[in-house]
Amino acid sequence: MDKLIAELTRLYLAPEALTREALAQHLQGKTTLAIKLTTADNLTRALAIPFRKLAFATEGRHWTRLCEVANAMQGELGLPAPAVSIDGASAFYLWLSLEMPVPTARAQDFLAALRQAYFPETDIAPDAATAPVYLPPCLNPRSGKWAAFIHPGMGASFADESGLEMAPPVAGQLAFLEGLDSIGAAQFEAALDKLQKGKAAAPAVVALPSVLPAALPAVGVPEVQVMPEVQAAAAPEGLLLKDATLEDIVRFLHAKNIEPTFRHLMPK
Repeated sequence: MDKLIAELTRLYLAPEALTREALAQHLQGKTTLAIKLTTADNLTRALAIPFRKLAFATEGRHWTRLCEVANAMQGELGLPAPAVSIDGASAFYLWLSLEMPVPTARAQDFLAALRQAYFPETDIAPDAATAPVYLPPCLNPRSGKWAAFIHPGMGASFADESGLEMAPPVAGQLAFLEGLDSIGAAQFEAALDKLQKGKAAAPAVVALPSVLPAALPAVGVPEVQVMPEVQAAAAPEGLLLKDATLEDIVRFLHAKNIEPTFRHLMPK
């Protein structure tokens, strides 16, 4: 738990955000805290961008849009791969870590410009750069299910219901975060300048990999889902979306000396 707290602090939290004890209670599901990603002097340390289901959109569109945006942020803007999470209910999130906190107004400008360039159909709250968030892993207070960081190749399997029945293994969440980098100050300014000048291209539609066989829930066959806990650093193109198979995910976990946890849903 100490290592997970250290990684979350490295990437997302201001030193004064909350005590180690309070964060540990949050991560263990004993309480759920809305946590600020800002500093005491009104600087933004990290950004959480929600991708929720949209009315009249095709099934899973919020997931495919997240993938398009994440890939464009890396390919078009030269930013490091963000973290991806499920919120324990029905949304996905992209998590952007800032190496140097920036004024909240500038962070809000960045979000607004990013939205205009890549996901104009999605609303961004006017206080999105300062509003408290539920930092994964944690229990969603509305659904009672777990929010967690996930392997990007598995996101499509959570498009209908973005929550876990059980807490994700701490070691898996840690393995994911250890491979992430923060956005450097120069990278942030260059990306914002490009966005504000309208030089960013709209993301191309991407083909999503099928990580879990769609036909498994047939009568007499158990559905097997591996807990989402792997990083995407191995993507050969350097992009977030990876054509990962179940074997790829298990192999990565074993390389980290982590035994994957499987969830079996037997037909009634």
